[in-house]
Amino acid sequence: MLRATLKGLLAHKLRMAMSAFAIVLGVAFVSGTFVFTDTLNASFTDLFRQTAPDVTVQPTQTNAAPGGGTDGGTRVLTARVVADLAALPGVERADGGVTDQDTFVVGTQGKVIGGGGSAGVARNYTTGPATDGSPILTITQGGPPAGRGQLLLDEKTATTAGYTLGDTVKLVTAGAHPEVTGTLVGTVRVGPTGNLAGATLVLMDTPTAQQVYLGAAETFNMVSVTGDGSLTNQQLRAAVSAALPAGFEALDDEQIAAENQHQIQDALAFISTFLLVFAAVALIVGSFLILNTFSIIVAQRTRELALLRALGAARRQVTRSVLIEALAVGLLGSTLGLLLGFALALGLTALFGVIGVDLTGAALVFQPGTAVAAYAVGVPVTLLAAYLPARRAATVPPVAAIRDDVSIPESSMHRRLLGGGLLTAAGAGLMVWALAFDGGLQPLGGGVLAVFIGIALLAPVIGRPIVTAIAGPYRRLFGTVGILARENTRRNPRRTAATASALMIGLALVTTTAVLGASSKSSVEKMVSTDLKADYVVSNAVGSPFSAAIAPRLAAVPGVQSAVPSRFAVATVNGQQEPVAAFDPAAYSQIAAITVQSGDLATGGDGLLVTGSRADTQGWTVGDIVTVDLPAGARDLPITGIIAPNTLIRADIVVPPAVLDAGGVTPMDTAVYINRTPGADPAAVAAGIDSALTDLPTVTVKDQDAFAQEQRAAIDPLLAIIYALLGLAVIIAVLGIVNTLALSVIERTREVGLLRAVGMSRRQLRSMIRLESVAIAVLGAVLGIGLGLTFGISLQHAMAGQGIDQLTIPGGQLIMFLVLAGLVGVLAAVIPARRAARMDVLRAITAD
Repeated sequence: MLRATLKGLLAHKLRMAMSAFAIVLGVAFVSGTFVFTDTLNASFTDLFRQTAPDVTVQPTQTNAAPGGGTDGGTRVLTARVVADLAALPGVERADGGVTDQDTFVVGTQGKVIGGGGSAGVARNYTTGPATDGSPILTITQGGPPAGRGQLLLDEKTATTAGYTLGDTVKLVTAGAHPEVTGTLVGTVRVGPTGNLAGATLVLMDTPTAQQVYLGAAETFNMVSVTGDGSLTNQQLRAAVSAALPAGFEALDDEQIAAENQHQIQDALAFISTFLLVFAAVALIVGSFLILNTFSIIVAQRTRELALLRALGAARRQVTRSVLIEALAVGLLGSTLGLLLGFALALGLTALFGVIGVDLTGAALVFQPGTAVAAYAVGVPVTLLAAYLPARRAATVPPVAAIRDDVSIPESSMHRRLLGGGLLTAAGAGLMVWALAFDGGLQPLGGGVLAVFIGIALLAPVIGRPIVTAIAGPYRRLFGTVGILARENTRRNPRRTAATASALMIGLALVTTTAVLGASSKSSVEKMVSTDLKADYVVSNAVGSPFSAAIAPRLAAVPGVQSAVPSRFAVATVNGQQEPVAAFDPAAYSQIAAITVQSGDLATGGDGLLVTGSRADTQGWTVGDIVTVDLPAGARDLPITGIIAPNTLIRADIVVPPAVLDAGGVTPMDTAVYINRTPGADPAAVAAGIDSALTDLPTVTVKDQDAFAQEQRAAIDPLLAIIYALLGLAVIIAVLGIVNTLALSVIERTREVGLLRAVGMSRRQLRSMIRLESVAIAVLGAVLGIGLGLTFGISLQHAMAGQGIDQLTIPGGQLIMFLVLAGLVGVLAAVIPARRAARMDVLRAITAD
C-alpha cells in the first residue's frame, strides 16, 4: 500500500503541487512573521547590549510617551548625586546623562531625517563604556564637542542629511527651545556595527544639553554607572539603589535589555498579530482547496481503491493511503512555505526601512521555533482537510465502486445542515449579544468565526438555489450548453460549495474591510464638519509631539483670535495604564464641539472630565474621585463633568494641563487648534502662521479641508496593505476553482467524450466549462459579499465609540467585486476548458 501510494503521488505531480500551493502561502506568512520579528528583536537587543552600561539610573514609573520612546518626565538629579554615586565602593565612574527622544535633524535640503516612528535621540557626549568594556561611541571623523554649539552626528544621519564637518546643523526639538543649531565637529559610530535601526543620534557637550533640555546647569535626567569589577552588576545595582533619592531607580544591564525588549514586543504585537491573522485566512482558504482536491481525487480513484479492497486492503489501509498523500503534500507545502517565509521577511524588512526602521546589515534570524511552527501549522491543516475524504474513501463498498455507482450519503448532508444551522445560529446570537450589551470585540469576533464556519457547512444546501438563480439565464442565453453548465454545477453541491467557500472567505473579508474603510472616511468627514470648529490645525508631520513654546508664538500672529494647545500623556488611571488628554476645557470648547452629559466643563485646575461610555463602564458619576498616577506621583482628582465621546479628543480621560505639569510630565503639545479673528483675511492669517513655523519643517498647518484629507490619507495605506494581503487569499481561491475544474474534467473524461461524439464542438465545450466556472465564482462572491456586509456593519456598530460612528456602504465597490468575481470565473476556466477541448474523442469514450 505504501509503494502504491508513493507511485500515485509521483504520477500526479501537478495535482500535488497545486494542493500544496495554498499551504505554502499560509506557512510563509507564519514563518516570515516569526523570522522578521526575531530579526527585529535581535537587532534591538544587540543595540541595547552594545550601548548599556553596567547600571543605569533613571526616573521611576517611566511611562510610554505618546510620540514613541519613553518619557521620564521633568525629574532631574543634581551633580552632587552623580558625584556621590561615583564615590561608592565598587564604582569606577558615574557619568551624568542628558537624553531626549524627540530631537530631529533637518537636512541640507530642508527635510527631516528619520521620524515616522523612529526616535530622534539627543544626548550629552560622554566616554563611558558598555557593560562588556567596549566603547559605546567611536568617533570616526573629527573630535568630541569641546564647547557650546558643537555637535556630533552618527555617521548615517550625517550622510543622509548631507552634512560635512564644519557645517551648521539644524535641529528641531520638542523642548523649550524648538529650534537649535550647532556646528558639526565630528561623526560617531554606535557599537561595533553603528546600526541604530532607523533612529538618529545627536551628541552635544554637557552644558549645552543641560541648557536645551533641562533648562538648568549641573542637572541630569539619567546616570550611567560603571563598576570596577569588584562587584557583579546585580550587587552594583543594589548599592546604587540604596544611594538614590526618591523618584529614581537603578537597573542593571540585563534589566535594561529586558525592559527595552518588552517595549519592542509591545510595539510589534499588532504587526505580528496582523500578519498571523492573514496567515490563518490563507490556511483556512487553503483547507477548502485541499479538501476539494482530495474529495475529487478520491472520487476519481474509487475504482482503484475498490480493487485494492478486493485484493485484501482493509478500510484502515485505504484511509491511511489517502492520509499519507496528504502528509506528503503538507510536508512539501510547509517546507516551501518555510523557505518563502525568508523572502517575506526580507520584504517586511524593506517595508520597515521605508517607514523609518532601518535594519540594513542585520542578518535574518532563524530560530528552531520558526521551523516547528511552520510544520505544526502546515501539516495538521493538510491532514485535517484530507481526513473526511479519506474516511469516505474507506466506507465505499468495493462492488459499488467497481460499478462506478457511488453517491454521497444523504445523512451526511443532513448532518452538515444540522451542524451548520446550529453554528450559524450560535454565532449570530453571540454577535447580537456583543452588539446589544456592549460585549466587546472578542465575543463579536467569536460570533463572526462561528457564522463563517456555519455558512461554509450550509453552503451545499443554500448554494443550490443561489446557483439556480445565477445560472437561470443560461438556458435563454446559451441554449443547451447553458443547461448542461447549470446542471453540472448543481450536480455535486458539496464540491461546488467547497470551491465557492474559498472565494467566499476572501471576498467576505475584502467586503468587511471596504465597509470599515468607507465608514472610517465618512466618520472623518463628519468629525471635521461637525466636531471641529477650528479654522486651522497645527501638528507634527513626523508623528511626534512638538515644543509647547510654539502655541504662544502662534497666538501672537496677527488675525489669530485663539490658539488652543492639546497634549497627550500615558497615565495609570485607577490601576490601568491609558492615554490621557490635557487641554483647557473652556478654550477647547471654542474649537471643538463638546457635549456635556452631566456636570460642567469647569475643572477648577484639579478636576477631570470623563466620557460617558467610560463612566458607564466604571460606574462613575460627577463628584467621584479618580486616582491618576503620573511620573511625579499619584493624585486623587474629582470628576467635574461627563462628556459625550468625541473623535477629536481621542481619549476617555481629560485633565487640565496643570495636572500634567504638576505630575512631572514633560510639556509637549500634539496639536494646536487656531481660530481666526472675525473679519480677518484668511490668506493673511495663513501666511502669518506659515511664517511663524518657517524654521520648523516638522510642524505643519492645515485648514479644515487639508486636515480632513490628511486624516483620510492615513486610512488608504492601511487599506492597501489589507487588500494586498487579502488578494493572496483570493488568488488561492482562484487556484481552487482552476483545480476543481481541471480535476472535474479528468473525472468526467467519458462524459466529455460522449458530448463531443454527439456533436458538441470544442468551442461549445469550452463555453460550458467557462459558464460552470462563472457560476461557482459568482456564488462565492454572493455569499462573501453578503457575509462581508453583515460583518462590516456589525464591526462598525461595535467600533462606533472608537471614532467610526458613521456607517457607509460602498455600493460601487461591491458591484465591482461581483463583476471581478465573474471575470475570475472566466479566467479560472481557461486552462481546464482548453484541456477538455483537446481530448481525443475515442480515447475519452473508452476511458475508465
